[in-house]
Amino acid sequence: MSENPAKSSFGTATPGQGKVAARMPKDERLARASPRSVGKPAAGLSDGTLSGLRSTRPPSPRGKKAKPATQYDRFIPNRSAMDMASSQFNIARADGDAPLDGATIAYQEEVARACGVSINKRILTFKEEAPTSEKDDLRQVYSRPALKSSASTSAKRRILNTPERVLDAPGLVDDYYLNLLDWSVSNTLAIGLDQSVYLWNASSGDVDSLCQLEGESYIASIKWAADGSYLAIGTSEGDVEIWDAESQSKIRTMSGHQARVGVMSWERHILSSGCRDGSIWNHDVRIANHKTAELVAHDHEVCGLTWRADGALLASGGNDNRVNIWDARSTVPKFTKMQHTAAVRALAWCPWQLNLLASGGGSYDRHVHFWNTTTTARLNSIDTGSQVTSIQWSNEYRELVTSHGFPHNHLALWSYPSLAKIVDIPAHDTRVLHTAMSPDGQTIATAASDESLKFWRIFESRTKTGRAGKAGTSSAMPQAAAAAGGSAAAAAASALDVSRPTYIR
Repeated sequence: MSENPAKSSFGTATPGQGKVAARMPKDERLARASPRSVGKPAAGLSDGTLSGLRSTRPPSPRGKKAKPATQYDRFIPNRSAMDMASSQFNIARADGDAPLDGATIAYQEEVARACGVSINKRILTFKEEAPTSEKDDLRQVYSRPALKSSASTSAKRRILNTPERVLDAPGLVDDYYLNLLDWSVSNTLAIGLDQSVYLWNASSGDVDSLCQLEGESYIASIKWAADGSYLAIGTSEGDVEIWDAESQSKIRTMSGHQARVGVMSWERHILSSGCRDGSIWNHDVRIANHKTAELVAHDHEVCGLTWRADGALLASGGNDNRVNIWDARSTVPKFTKMQHTAAVRALAWCPWQLNLLASGGGSYDRHVHFWNTTTTARLNSIDTGSQVTSIQWSNEYRELVTSHGFPHNHLALWSYPSLAKIVDIPAHDTRVLHTAMSPDGQTIATAASDESLKFWRIFESRTKTGRAGKAGTSSAMPQAAAAAGGSAAAAAASALDVSRPTYIR
C-alpha cells in the first residue's frame, strides 16, 4: 500500500474546486485533461490541438460537468485506505440498544485484539494514515542522566582463570576424607603433607616446619583456632594435638578416638573432632578431662564438620550420605537430611545469612543443597556435574565457590540466590581436595593430589583499601627465608619455596 495520499483531478470545475481553478493560469486550465480523453482525440480534430484534449461529454442537467468515476473528491472517502473489518465491527457495536456491562466490553476488546480489529477507529478515511516513527525521542534520549563510572566499573569485574601463585606440595595424601589445609586470621597458611605440617606466613613469606610425626602415623586433619594462635592437628592414630603457632611447641595431646580424626572445628574453647568410626567428640581444651560430649548419629566416617558463627549449631556430614544439624545444648541431632546420595564432606555456613547452610555430595551425588536450618527446609539445589569437595562463601559478594574432583577438577563460581554459574576455572590436573580462604576474603588457596598449591584471586574487594593489602598474593610477599637449621627446615623450604618463580614444578 502506498504511503502517499490519493491525488485529486482538477479537470472538472466542481463547487469545491472553484477557488483552486480560479488561481490557475488560463493556459493550464485549458490544458488539463480528463482521464477518459487522454490519448483519444475527438473526431475531426488534430492530436496536437488544445481543443482536442477537451472532454466531449455533455454537461449535467445542472450545468455542471460530471466527475469521472475513478476520481475522488475530498468529501468522498477513499475505500482503499479504509479498514473494512474494523468499520463493520464498530458499526455493529453501535447498533446495539442495550448497554453492555464491563465484563462484556472487556470480552469484546479481547476478541477484537485477537482478530486484529481496531476498536473506536474512524469508519470513513479520506487518506492513508501517516507512518508512525519507531525511533526514540531524541529529547528523551539525550536528556537521560549519565551513568556513574563506578557502576560500570563494578559491572566489569574481572575474574582470572589463571592462579596468582603456584607452589609445590610434595607428599600430599590423596584422600577425599581428610582435611589438610587451613588459613588463619593472622595470615598464616597451614598444610599437612604426609607426616609433616608446614606453616607459610603469607605476609612475610617465611616457611616453617611445625611438626613431624613418627612411625607410620600421618596427618589426617588440621584446623586453626579463631584467633590464629593455636593449631589443632588430628592424626591417623586418633590423637588430637594442640600446637602454639608462635612458639612452635606442642601444648597438649588429647587421646581417646579409636580411629583417625579426619575433620575438626573450633567454637571458642571447644574443639569438635570427627572420627572414622562415625563419632564426634567435643573437647574442652582448658581442662584435663577434655571430653565433654560425644555425638553419635553417623554410621560411617565423619568427613565434614563446621560450627555456625554464633556457636548455636554444629553441622556434620559423613560417608553415610547424611547431614546432621546439632544443637550446642544437646547430644541428639536437631534434624537429619538424607537427600545426598554420596559422602557429604563439603559443608559451609553462609556468613551473611545465619540460618543458611550449603552441603555438597561426592562422586555419585554431585549436588549442592541449600538448607534453611530454622525451618529445616531445602531451599534449592545445584547439579554441579562433578564431585564436590569443598564450598567457600564470599563475605562481600552474594556468591560462593565450589571445588570439584572427578571428572572436571575445577572451581565453579555461583551467584546466590539465583544460582547462576558465573565462571568455571580449570584449577588442577587432578581433583581439588582442599580449599582455604585468605583472611581478607579475596584469595582462595587450593591443594590437589597433583601435589600443587595454587592461589586464586576471585573475590576482589570493591574498595580501594582492600586492593592495597593483598593477603596471600605474590605482590605482598618478600622472598622466603632460605636459611633454616636442620633437615626439617630444609624440607619445608623445598616444599613451599616462595623465592622461586611464580610457577614451580
